[in-house]
Amino acid sequence: MLRSVKGFICRPLKLDHGYALHTAAKDCFSSVLSQDIQTPAEKPRAIFYTNESDPAKHSEQHEGRYYSVPLEELKAVLPHGLPYRFQQQIKTFKEACVMVRKPALELFTYLKNTNFAHPVVRYVIYGERGTGKTMTLCHVVHFCSRQGWLVLHIPDAHLWVKNCKELMQSSYNKERLDQPLQASFWLRNFRTTNERFLKEIKTQQKYVWGKRDSTEQGRPLGEVVEQGLTRVKNASDVVGVVLKEIKQQSSLGSFRVLVAVDGVNALWGRTTLKKEDKSPVSPEELTLVHNLRKMMMNNWSNGAVVTTLSQTGSLFKPSSAHLPHELLGKEGFDALDPFVPILVPNYTELEFESCYRYYLHCRWLQHEKGESLPGCGLQSLFSCSFSTLLCSFSTRSSLSARTEDGKEELRFLSGSNPWQLERLAAPL
Repeated sequence: MLRSVKGFICRPLKLDHGYALHTAAKDCFSSVLSQDIQTPAEKPRAIFYTNESDPAKHSEQHEGRYYSVPLEELKAVLPHGLPYRFQQQIKTFKEACVMVRKPALELFTYLKNTNFAHPVVRYVIYGERGTGKTMTLCHVVHFCSRQGWLVLHIPDAHLWVKNCKELMQSSYNKERLDQPLQASFWLRNFRTTNERFLKEIKTQQKYVWGKRDSTEQGRPLGEVVEQGLTRVKNASDVVGVVLKEIKQQSSLGSFRVLVAVDGVNALWGRTTLKKEDKSPVSPEELTLVHNLRKMMMNNWSNGAVVTTLSQTGSLFKPSSAHLPHELLGKEGFDALDPFVPILVPNYTELEFESCYRYYLHCRWLQHEKGESLPGCGLQSLFSCSFSTLLCSFSTRSSLSARTEDGKEELRFLSGSNPWQLERLAAPL
């Protein structure tokens, strides 16, 4: 355990380098903008936007800028996993733009320089609530998809350990519990994301699903997936077979695999699920969790495991907890150790300015005039709760959002936190 803690303490010191706020925001913003190639056809939005849509080509010169993901490509690469409020923005703006941020660039550098003959490296994305951990993971998913990787994306592991509408005893192992609805939903999205691989990958053994159903050795993996979709009661076991086949065959060097898990700490936490006798269900009793834990091990190669820690769906943990040892607990920390921690902080000055201008461009910020909140000026905002301010802004349009003073008020109220900034900006 001492070795694990020592490794955790030492590593972030190196990784956190460079996250300090810029001291001269306007000068820094201008210098970064000057690095992008200007074209005569560029629109004013170029000040916060980059035309480079391939994540593999993103570098420090694109940091703080938005890049556009074609909507059809987004449906194929990320059919699930995008934050709800980001999905709402896509519907409103009629486009999907993702900001290029330093944590994602750091991960891209690691993945580009990985020796895939070695055991997989585990990466743990962490940070305070609302800093953009899920969007960083989605950026990595897009990167690997563009590179031709097979992607195993678990968009919210917490959904597997709480509010499950249907639990049934596993036919394969009587000591485990299946979740057919969650399993079939995941299989459907997995098929959408990895359609070409399902024809290329062949099963290495015969699988018997029942008295009449079986999949012979050498058949396309797509047939296994279809078994889970047409016979939903077998879906949990099908997920296990899919993960097993991919894990074994990736090590042969045929294809690379990204295992992307949002809220990985759920795999070692407590559940809200109950058995028929009302006794609590532990995570390891769930077939889906049992098989996913195997993918978290580093006993295979030719891939990478990128995960996030989540406070939002973390059960029985303090809302302020965000560090790996706090959310993973001893069991989870030891299971993932050694891992590379990736901190996602609040917006830098550059990123805040870019986000603000993007919202202006999309007319997400419209009110140019408004009253000040009585008793809640900049000198007394500390005495007002975030929910009180948000409610007042939405009902009275109290923030002059498009002015310089309004921008500074937004910066102050949000603390440059992406999630809080979006919540504040939404009703303005």
